[in-house]
Amino acid sequence: MTTDHTDAAGAGPRPTYRDQRGVAKYRHEVLAVVVRASGTQLEVLVKDRCREPFTGMPALPGGPLEVNETMEQAVVRHLRDFLDVSLLGHREQLSTLSEPGRDPFERTVATTYLGLVAPDVQANGGARWLPVRESGPMAFDHAHAVEEAVVRLCGKVSYTNIAHALAPAEFTLAQLRDIYCACLGYDVDVTNLSRVLRRRGQIVKTGHLAESGQRGGRPPATWTFTRHDYEVTDPFAVLRPASRDKQSRTSRGLGCEVL
Repeated sequence: MTTDHTDAAGAGPRPTYRDQRGVAKYRHEVLAVVVRASGTQLEVLVKDRCREPFTGMPALPGGPLEVNETMEQAVVRHLRDFLDVSLLGHREQLSTLSEPGRDPFERTVATTYLGLVAPDVQANGGARWLPVRESGPMAFDHAHAVEEAVVRLCGKVSYTNIAHALAPAEFTLAQLRDIYCACLGYDVDVTNLSRVLRRRGQIVKTGHLAESGQRGGRPPATWTFTRHDYEVTDPFAVLRPASRDKQSRTSRGLGCEVL
């Protein structure tokens, strides 16, 4: 290790890692931001660190990229101990984290991935599901990675069918509404939501009925997504809360408008 740079604040030399030829040397890792919807909130897969730095703090699954694998292969390899990777309904590359001091031990560049699973997918290997709104401080810059993932998901749920990866194979409209509430961060009117998604051809009835709720009554119909692979369905659409005038005409809270 050599010290041949000065940090932006002028606080003195900053360490940089170079090999014997003077070429920059750094570690490349992958991080997985795996998200599921639980009720009307999002949860992220984490494991509490058992060593320094950041002992005891929640961290995202991930680790180094090996010389004989792609980044996608590395993500799957690092996730296998924590959940059944065959249950990932969607996976995409998210961003690159490259701040020089993001890892106190060594120069490390991270490529992050967003992964989505259904609500009933369980965590294994000491991992757990952490509510995103309660995540608080995390190890390294992992909280920033989670924030980027939520922003990406919130944007894409408006103009794609990405919600299929968060939903069970069959669901009621109320369950689907909860998933959209979790992604968007506000209440969604179930009637307006079903109208938008049916108009896009995203969901259809299965012909089955779910069990009646605690109050009894007629069992609700179940639905399914027409496609279970990623598709841009309405590239210029933006879901947003209903206007105040529309809110005043419904007792079910905010609606769901499409711009």
